[in-house]
Amino acid sequence: MLKAFDETNAGVKGLIDSGLQKLPKIFLRPSEELAQELPAHKKGTHETQIPVIDLSDIQDPERRKRIVEEVKFASETWGFFQVVNHGIPTTVIDGMIEGVKKFNDQDVEEKRKYYTRDLKQRVRFNSSYDLFTSRTASWKDTLSISFPGPDPNDHHELPASCRESTVEYSKHVEILGNNLLGLLSEGLGLETDHLKNMECCIGHRIHSHYYPACPEPQLAIGTPRHSDPGFLTILLQSQDISALQILYQGQWIDIEPTAGGLVINLGDLLQLVSNDKFTSSEHRAKANHIGPRISVACFFAGPVYGANIYGPIKELISEENPPIYKEVMLGEYVSKFFNTGLDNYRALDYYKV
Repeated sequence: MLKAFDETNAGVKGLIDSGLQKLPKIFLRPSEELAQELPAHKKGTHETQIPVIDLSDIQDPERRKRIVEEVKFASETWGFFQVVNHGIPTTVIDGMIEGVKKFNDQDVEEKRKYYTRDLKQRVRFNSSYDLFTSRTASWKDTLSISFPGPDPNDHHELPASCRESTVEYSKHVEILGNNLLGLLSEGLGLETDHLKNMECCIGHRIHSHYYPACPEPQLAIGTPRHSDPGFLTILLQSQDISALQILYQGQWIDIEPTAGGLVINLGDLLQLVSNDKFTSSEHRAKANHIGPRISVACFFAGPVYGANIYGPIKELISEENPPIYKEVMLGEYVSKFFNTGLDNYRALDYYKV
């Protein structure tokens, strides 16, 4: 059934548009997985939430010190935080969400032009990049677009329905990514440009996820439990539906959308180069009976098809703090990730000394 589903090129939205009422077998989570489901944090008087950090006046020296401390704390304890007053205009954010809607609302024939599983393609549309390697198909469709950097200025390959909005958002999110890497560098006690000079922010890829309403959300998963493989992810969530959860102290914690906010999470490579000073946390997205939910993830993973080698930063290593991880070649590291199911792989496990 996997092959038949994939060959429709219509994705999960195509199933819903056909009048689907019952979840197909390929989307059913294994019974043993459901039986071992970790508890979700109960909402009540004492809410557990990831930190929200205000980035306003980030260039003021005293204010910046406080922001760096907040980023450091969040990166050490959660691996996640939200940012507000981040510099990306509301019009750009709203335009990005609207562009994703426009693309997915098109006829299948139009979207089919971009349907591919070829990882070398700049523009890829499909459902579950790991459809043939994961235990369960994810209840979402994804449009993935790479921005190899520096800006090539030629974006004719991008779908017309979301070309302008995606390019505009990309420009702003790249600036924010570099600003965040500066704060993270300072949080590690390094020079502001240290992570930038390691090419952690060269090129990025934007994954626009479209989660249709699910007829049996309790049996499905939007995005399975995983940690991100790269250095840094900036996530834009539509405000109306909550689905993102982080695994924290053995419980699933809801990350509620914050008005005007963006979710920031650290990836496995940042945990590796920081030698475990910062943490990369596992997270997932639930399926919902209402929809569509839209999220836009921007991944900063360095020049992914290059020969860059990354290991624990030498300035963070000492006799008291020896290397926890081996060096990795980025191209091989990324290939391993894409050839393994998202729900079967934790990059850090493979590279410990």
